[in-house]
Amino acid sequence: MEGFVVPLCILSLFSILITSNGVDTITTTKSLADGETIVSSGGLFELGFFSPGNSTKRYVGIWYRALYYKEIPRTAVVWVANRETPLLDTSGVLKLTSRGILVLVNGTNDTIWSTKASRSAQDPVAQLFDLGNMVVRNTNDEVKAENLLWQSFDYPGNTLLQGMKLGKNFLTGQEWYISSWKSDDDPGEGAFTFVLDTRGYPQMFLRKGTADYLYGSGPWNGLRFSGISDSNLIFRFNYGLRLNYDHNTEEVHYTFDVPNASVATRTMLSSEGYVGQWTWVDQTRGWITMARAPEAGCDMYASCGSYGICNIGNTSMCGCLDKFVPVNPREWELGDWSNGCVRRTPLGCHEGGEDGFVKYSRVKLPDTRNSSFDIRMSLEECWRTCLGNCTCTAYANLDIREEGSGCLLWFGDMIDIKEFIEGGGQDIYVRMASSESGYVNPTPRGRSVRWKWIITTLAVSITLLTTAFFYCILRRKLQKNAGKDLLSYDLGTSIGAGNSTLTQSSKSLNSGKKEVDLPWFNFASVSAATDSFSDANKLGEGGFGPVYKGKLQRGHTVAVKRLSTKSGQGLEEFQNEAMLIAKLQHKNLVRLLGCCIDRDEKILIYEYMPNKSLDFFLFDPIKHGILHWELRLKIIVGIAQGILYLHEYSRLRIIHRDLKASNILLDKDMNPKISDFGMARIFGGNGSQATNRIVGTYGYMSPEYASRGLFSIKSDVFSFGVLLLEILSGKRNTSFYDSHSLNLLGYAWDLWKSGRAQDLKDPILEDISSTNTLLRYINIGLLCVQESAADRPTMSDVVSMLSNEASFLPSPKQPAFSFSMSVLDQSPHKHPEICSENDMTMSILDAR
Repeated sequence: MEGFVVPLCILSLFSILITSNGVDTITTTKSLADGETIVSSGGLFELGFFSPGNSTKRYVGIWYRALYYKEIPRTAVVWVANRETPLLDTSGVLKLTSRGILVLVNGTNDTIWSTKASRSAQDPVAQLFDLGNMVVRNTNDEVKAENLLWQSFDYPGNTLLQGMKLGKNFLTGQEWYISSWKSDDDPGEGAFTFVLDTRGYPQMFLRKGTADYLYGSGPWNGLRFSGISDSNLIFRFNYGLRLNYDHNTEEVHYTFDVPNASVATRTMLSSEGYVGQWTWVDQTRGWITMARAPEAGCDMYASCGSYGICNIGNTSMCGCLDKFVPVNPREWELGDWSNGCVRRTPLGCHEGGEDGFVKYSRVKLPDTRNSSFDIRMSLEECWRTCLGNCTCTAYANLDIREEGSGCLLWFGDMIDIKEFIEGGGQDIYVRMASSESGYVNPTPRGRSVRWKWIITTLAVSITLLTTAFFYCILRRKLQKNAGKDLLSYDLGTSIGAGNSTLTQSSKSLNSGKKEVDLPWFNFASVSAATDSFSDANKLGEGGFGPVYKGKLQRGHTVAVKRLSTKSGQGLEEFQNEAMLIAKLQHKNLVRLLGCCIDRDEKILIYEYMPNKSLDFFLFDPIKHGILHWELRLKIIVGIAQGILYLHEYSRLRIIHRDLKASNILLDKDMNPKISDFGMARIFGGNGSQATNRIVGTYGYMSPEYASRGLFSIKSDVFSFGVLLLEILSGKRNTSFYDSHSLNLLGYAWDLWKSGRAQDLKDPILEDISSTNTLLRYINIGLLCVQESAADRPTMSDVVSMLSNEASFLPSPKQPAFSFSMSVLDQSPHKHPEICSENDMTMSILDAR
């Protein structure tokens, strides 16, 4: 119970300091009404009624007290009593009954929320302590854990405070974990939980729901959880924070404590699914995120599959452990690592051969849910135990503070392994065939076992091959006229290289134009690949319908865009996307793999983008830190190159007409790829074309198109300019307002005129390689969003300006839409028939 000793000592001290006026207590004769609060004896925490965010509903909560912690706002709520049952007005009263039960009632005296008492009460009192813990106890009882009738620390919300536990009591079955709020306006239990999983050797997991694992901490190694590096701990920083971990026959738990009471620090799980350590600095800087998880790439649970090892510093994030090879080399090259790796040489133990072990250093230990452990066993005993059990696949030291102390054994495949470039990680010994490890088993088995295995394998192989042969013949006959089977499709083949083209049902889309050699898939196989379009495989949903993750038989992953019948995107948009993008080949354009048409179903199959879309990172208050300065420059140049290809170098001159952050997808190396060509148009000449059917996304549409329906290559230039300024600032154009500017464009223009353009930079970009580059890119962005299309540069000019720092840049004129008026007000005659939703994306929302 080491982790609870310090908090109990502090609690005991605070009980002596309780003031005579009882400002930190609720008694059977003194209740708490809405508008009243109680304050802990040292003035650190306050309990009362509050309304979160923009909500008007009332909750009872505990928050940091502003007077003590340098004006921390009341939004820093650390615990909520009635998080699932809010009050609808201010009539609430919190009472303490003679049985020691806290009860929250409304104006009609209905019970909204209540606690339970663990034993009988005698003159009970509810008291708020300076650790932020609300406890109910008998007045004359000493403040000890076993004497408490109830405490809020046993029922955490989205916040872990010092002295609170994450873990499980094996005797009572009680679990301590934190769960996210549904939103900033709703403290009800959200989709994410952070738990100490006790299966095998305990480790912490961030989960979405009960089965979707997003992040694993690795097992405790005596100093820290093995997945946390020395330089970037999830729960440690330079404020004297101490980690405590206790594992005994009664319970296992993790806690932390901070000796300096003036430091306000908390572990919080956000509604977006990030767990982080937050520390209050001052009013100017507010809450600072000292560390968080998961970050992109290697923090994501099992991102490299079984026996894969993740290193974000490598060109390819995922690799195989030494002496292992990819299960499917082709899909590995395509960035789909989900099937992981396999030993280069099969183990000998099951085949009458010999095994040994290979040591891997500075790694995050794999998922321990399939492990066992012994704290008394030495490392040599650990080796002998694992060697003598054919199902044991690896072993490691349990406690790195003492060499050879404790044994941790793995059984089955190992997943979620990470390599640390600098400090962190530890050694693990993985089972390998003796020819790979250099070890010879002193007691090999006889040859008879080996021959029996060979004969059995040959017999099974012949049977399987014969069955597969006849199955393929039958399958080919059944599907002769039914379109390709998506499940068996090989993404490694070139698009259009096969003999299968659009069938008659899809040929009708061509309207007499030359047929495009694009694979067409039958609906049954598309449905099977997405598990009947299950919600579990849903990646996102935009204005024209949902996008699903599809899994093929060979292990490939695809993105399946299912056009909604209610979206307004009909045959014309579908034809554009299927016919135009099929003819385009560029590294910064998303690749269309095929399509499916079946009655009212119109479906497009794309290559799968493992790193979501640009808006998923750029506009998220936490994730946008992943987009460092050099990466943003790479994304900007990549987008520009893709648009230039569309305008000047593709076989067809194409205007996209819906360029926005959610339509920029990011591949495994964070390279940008332009997607969603449903609104694109083939364009001839250098002038403008007019349309009565205005489509696109407000905030990215050029003024001449939004007001008069005129579009040209300069329309895309305008959209690119908006994107460029959004990437530099980290702010969305349409959601940005201040006292002087209607949107981001107006704000950027005001800063430019006043000589403060560098203030547009995203505050998270503390260190940039060149301020001159920043100012140059802002200049280019403002040139692209000028009111007149004639004043805007072409994409050829833009690419040249981005790459050539010596080139001269003209001064920009005032951008469009920088005054306080709506786009629609500029055109009393034309109204859009279709407007793409600004959040349309093919992003992945689940664990990757």
